[in-house]
Amino acid sequence: MPDLSKITCIEDLRVIAQRRVPRMFYDYADSGSYTEGTYRANESDFQRIKLRQRVAVNMEGRTTRTTMVGQDVAMPVAIAPTGLTGMQHADGEILGAKAAKAFGIPFTLSTMSICSIEDIAEHTGRHPFWFQVYVMRDRDFINRLIDRAKAANCSALQLTLDLQILGQRHKDIKNGLSSPPKPTLANLINLATKPHWCLGMLGTKRRTFGNIVGHAKGVGDMSSLASWTAEQFDPQLNWGDVEWIKKRWGGKLILKGIMDAEDARLAVNSGADALIVSNHGGRQLDGAPSSIAALPAIAEAVGKDIEVWMDGGIRSGPDVLKARALGARGTLIGRSFLYGLGAYGEAGVTRALQIIQKELDITMAFCGHTNINTVDRGILLPGTYPLA
Repeated sequence: MPDLSKITCIEDLRVIAQRRVPRMFYDYADSGSYTEGTYRANESDFQRIKLRQRVAVNMEGRTTRTTMVGQDVAMPVAIAPTGLTGMQHADGEILGAKAAKAFGIPFTLSTMSICSIEDIAEHTGRHPFWFQVYVMRDRDFINRLIDRAKAANCSALQLTLDLQILGQRHKDIKNGLSSPPKPTLANLINLATKPHWCLGMLGTKRRTFGNIVGHAKGVGDMSSLASWTAEQFDPQLNWGDVEWIKKRWGGKLILKGIMDAEDARLAVNSGADALIVSNHGGRQLDGAPSSIAALPAIAEAVGKDIEVWMDGGIRSGPDVLKARALGARGTLIGRSFLYGLGAYGEAGVTRALQIIQKELDITMAFCGHTNINTVDRGILLPGTYPLA
């Protein structure tokens, strides 16, 4: 286990991940659609929110522990579903799930993961994790995915609503990212500078989409995956599909991709257990508001009826605290997790979680609170934060 004590912030991990991960895969994770305006706003809008420092308050006995859909968590943070995670680091999803289990927070596996549902269950001792699905045209495939998630002891299903069609990320086109990846001269030269990554990939059998290849009809290998993926996301997705998936699953349901109070009310009516205020990390609608800007209105509209969470732009403990103050019962991290993974594998994920929790704990104390469950808008400086 490497000594990561000198890694003091998420940015440290990002710099190392950028150095270690092949450009096409690093850029896949660290990019937004079109101008990347929404992607950048997700981070920068957090910085505009200022905190009220309090003094002469007893800071002993602090805790960041809380619950998310009834599950005890070490802090109000879960690992978000991220596609191609096993291309940031060999066996990436397995390593992320193990780190999350040890730390005491939920891990969400993406349908578009490299490691399969069964891989995660096997390598975490069937510890409960969350699974993310899309609504696809092949309903039989969705049925089988849900059955596999049940068999693997998944404790919640996360349904992504904002990917009916794919947003365009310019870097993916320029880098030749595809399924399978194109072996262009530029990519091959770049791979030659990433020996640590290459050695890891040589040592694993998991190099394809483990939940899809061999499970979806007509997808026997990577060569047939591209055409299948292109036609599978269902542009006709509607709230009736959400109702069908909720009944088919029968357990905790989390809806991801809500950015409007009207949609939030429909999410409540669907019977979901939680919703995630999310713009897909700025990877879909460029020009949408940041997640933290959209959060207060949605929390105001439905916060009493459903657990409201958010993701997008969280790179620190203070970001988690600000989200909590503006009405998010929980948060999810994607890129902060991927930076740690790409930099140092499981140890890097653990370090990312340690950094965020320590920052959350200390910042909460400076704001005069010792329990994350008592934090509210009172910790924020008036005039610096978005209003409902």
